[in-house]
Amino acid sequence: MISIYSYSKDSNGTGQLTPREREVVEEFPLPLNVNGREIATLIASPHDLRFLVAGFLRLQGFVERVEDFKLLSVCTDFGVAKVEIKGELPEKLKPVLTSGCGTGITFTIPKALQGGTVDQDRTFSPDALFSMMDEMAKAAQRYSNHGGMHSAAVGFDSLCLYAEDLGRHNTIDRIAGEALLKGIDLAGMMLVTSGRVSSEMVAKAALLGITLIASRTSPTSMAIKIADAAGITLIGYVRAGRFDIYAHPERLQIASQ
Repeated sequence: MISIYSYSKDSNGTGQLTPREREVVEEFPLPLNVNGREIATLIASPHDLRFLVAGFLRLQGFVERVEDFKLLSVCTDFGVAKVEIKGELPEKLKPVLTSGCGTGITFTIPKALQGGTVDQDRTFSPDALFSMMDEMAKAAQRYSNHGGMHSAAVGFDSLCLYAEDLGRHNTIDRIAGEALLKGIDLAGMMLVTSGRVSSEMVAKAALLGITLIASRTSPTSMAIKIADAAGITLIGYVRAGRFDIYAHPERLQIASQ
């Protein structure tokens, strides 16, 4: 909680300031040291950082299994993540600055453009999509407390894993990390998100085998391109019993007119 002042006008139209207490979004910079080499600083919310780190490394292609970790340590007191993995990091990493909140970093977008990465036989009903969106909204505790947070969830027709973070891209990393550490296969699942669907989010979803992505807002042009190449159904503006389909409508169980 922090002390703030709220401005409002009284019945006479006179402006006044009122002192009050309010919760705000916490922003936590986490330097990521892998095999003795600092490769990135993750800007994130300070909860469940092991999931975030594990998912980030998984989606960068540095680890595939829990056994690939020799050490996975996050020290919030000193604000650093120290990781040791089997094998060596590439000598040169070419980061891509993404459109994620706070500017995300990814090394994986080109991999998703190769296409054909997901189960083409999986289908979903509109009711399952609306149900997942409703479950995600009900689970958004941190957003309910102070706003300023993004949410994401995965499942088939009900919520399997859920994550919140100040960064949209971080929510995917958190889900990927939790699934890895808990041995949950995400292939064929639906991903729903509260924020704009950007290219790095679709690229990461493709690497996880996600077959459908849906958002309450819009996708970017590059997100549509990657979804189309990867075979992912991409849906936006899921609101009040309607939505728009930007890629692969054939995966929706909708009766022909």
